[in-house]
Amino acid sequence: MNSDRGRPRSFDTEKALDRALEVFWRNGYQGSSLSELTLAMGISKPSLYAAYGDKESLYLKALQRYAALGAADAHCVLDGAGDARRAVEAYLRVTAAGLTDPSRPGGCFVVNGSADCGTSATPPGVESALRSAMCQGEERLKARLRRAEADGQLPADTSVAELAQFFNSLIVGMGVLAKGGAKRAQLDTLIATAMRVWPPGKRRARVRP
Repeated sequence: MNSDRGRPRSFDTEKALDRALEVFWRNGYQGSSLSELTLAMGISKPSLYAAYGDKESLYLKALQRYAALGAADAHCVLDGAGDARRAVEAYLRVTAAGLTDPSRPGGCFVVNGSADCGTSATPPGVESALRSAMCQGEERLKARLRRAEADGQLPADTSVAELAQFFNSLIVGMGVLAKGGAKRAQLDTLIATAMRVWPPGKRRARVRP
């Protein structure tokens, strides 16, 4: 019987989750032991199970927490600017800043965690959540580019899907580089180079009703 069950919690569950997030961010699902997690969170294993469920449930909660960290600002940048090229570039640069923030574990939680996908030691629920998170980034870019297409900011023969996939792949690559110690300036140089693929040529005139 769990002796912690039914007792008032003597720790801040949000702060403890943030500490677990940092452990998972650095080490991924497989590389994070329960002992390391409970030590970082400052709680016992029974308290972890009582408050969050098992390790898989804790990881999924940490992934949700990560999605909320800074995501709102980045999405506002992507959706806010009228000029799509400027919006996408700003989105990439805000993302690069987050990936190389010295106050956080290096790289991207999702990209780091995806290294565990495809192995029997990773629960299907964790793998599915990581793949979904990866796809969501590409879908956000695709939606913004479709807006640009509708506004006449892209040539008629532009492949929105391919362009979104390219920029999302760039973000994944930046996450890997940042995990390996790449600095913000290096990522900014990559972004400047990548923006050269933005479709040139005359843009379509927007059709107004």
